[in-house]
Amino acid sequence: MHTKSLNDLFSVLDASRTAPHRHIPPKADTEQFVDDLFLFLFPILDNTHLPAQVRYSLLRHHLLELLLPLLDGSEQRAAATADAFFDGLGEVYQRLQEDAGAFLDFDPAASCIEEVIATYPGFFSIAIYRVSHLLHELEVPLLPRFFAEYAHGRTGIDIHPAAEIGHSFFIDHGTGVVIGQTAVIGNHVKIYQGVTLGALQVQKSMANTKRHPTIEDNVIIYANSTILGGDTVIGHSSVIGGNSWITGSIAPYSVVLHQPQVKVRSKPFEEPINFVI
Repeated sequence: MHTKSLNDLFSVLDASRTAPHRHIPPKADTEQFVDDLFLFLFPILDNTHLPAQVRYSLLRHHLLELLLPLLDGSEQRAAATADAFFDGLGEVYQRLQEDAGAFLDFDPAASCIEEVIATYPGFFSIAIYRVSHLLHELEVPLLPRFFAEYAHGRTGIDIHPAAEIGHSFFIDHGTGVVIGQTAVIGNHVKIYQGVTLGALQVQKSMANTKRHPTIEDNVIIYANSTILGGDTVIGHSSVIGGNSWITGSIAPYSVVLHQPQVKVRSKPFEEPINFVI
């Protein structure tokens, strides 16, 4: 019985390999491309000292290898997509310079642009988001999510490639940040660790509807705040305090505060309090 069950399983798996489906590139290859692309954009981190033209040629060849199985083996389509990607990379680079500047301007711990680029997980996640978003706009299947999940694994920051994010974006610390597929974020927005821009409902029937909030320009969202819903708009120049839970729109210039209750003891506890985790 055990042998028969295994044989049945093997048959199903073998049939799956030969059934028509979209082939995907090796995950390790996609991650290597992300790392190499980051070094191409920011050569201050590159100790190989390869000329930009040489690194571009290597990257383009690598991207073609990733695209071919995803685009049904069409060399013409893969080449056109790769060229469009690199054509759009100049604008992405300019956006990333603005993002790095925002980190330097807003974080008193940042001493220079080089520190931001080399060490800040928030900047790395934004850089890979912007690259992934470019691929998403070029209608490349799967690869944008591969890139985004690599950044997610490295930084703990989960940004869907389809989200729309303006310039001078700042994520401080970043661990636990989630930005959903249909989120729209304006310019000069600051987000701290643990923030969720999520959906109120997750039914599959809502796949093509706006499920995640809109954050207008110059908004600050402090740690562990949750903002939900496709109709939710956080008005420009608002401040969302830490640990806030928001499911409706907020007018511009608002300040949302989560106020803790504080009780002052009249005397010490009779017995020591031991916290066991």
